[in-house]
Amino acid sequence: MKNFLIVVAGSVIVGTAYNLFFIPHKILSSGLSGIAILLGLITPVNTGVLNFVLNLPLLVLSVFKLGKKFTLLTVSSVISLSLSLYLLPVVKISSEPILSSLFGGIFTGLGIGLIFRASGSSGGFDIIAMFLAKKKDFPLGAILSALNGVVVIASGFVFGWDAAFNTLVAIFACGKVIDAIHTRHIKLTLMIITSKGEEMKTRLLEKVYRGITMMDGKGAYSGDSRKILLMVITRYELTEVKNLVRETDPGAFVNILETAEVVGSFHRN
Repeated sequence: MKNFLIVVAGSVIVGTAYNLFFIPHKILSSGLSGIAILLGLITPVNTGVLNFVLNLPLLVLSVFKLGKKFTLLTVSSVISLSLSLYLLPVVKISSEPILSSLFGGIFTGLGIGLIFRASGSSGGFDIIAMFLAKKKDFPLGAILSALNGVVVIASGFVFGWDAAFNTLVAIFACGKVIDAIHTRHIKLTLMIITSKGEEMKTRLLEKVYRGITMMDGKGAYSGDSRKILLMVITRYELTEVKNLVRETDPGAFVNILETAEVVGSFHRN
């Protein structure tokens, strides 16, 4: 229920950003939503209806490739976003297109980032990006930016290249905010030095789905024996691991390093 509420809230934020910042200035968003905005501006069909129809094929792909839970949250997001686009009024709150593209991108990235944090997506190219990120350690914002070149080109041909550049600013800002919020692709290496090695190992293996390497250590000054535990986790798991370490051994020493790359078996789901 918590994830569902976060997904709905994030979708409403995205829909609000579209209707307040993008659509009044003919700025397109990323992915299929951008195509829906484009078609909504040049046809009498509402953008919300177009967004829902365009997402249907990818929702079917999501069921087979990304799981039912993810798809359920994504369907919730697509419906919430489409209803927001359909029900919320289109209002030009800024007369400056560049400011609208920047702040629209920021709010859109905030909404999509929240949706990703809740293990869902807003549909469209997000499903493709999520599928690629699941297989490889690509940052989602970078994937989305790469997939959206067609949207920028379409914007330039239909509305002029000033609109295309504004769309590019919006997509760039959106991608940066997404990467700041959705940090699953960031890997961390933890070195835990503790006098309660077996107890620490047991607690971590019970609560965290990660492998652990144990080594014997000895304090250079005290001469006391210690256990050294090495493990690689995602940025999402850091808070949980730190709490487990603190509860098991408040005197444990933990060194946390950001990992550039992981080669070999690493659970990415």
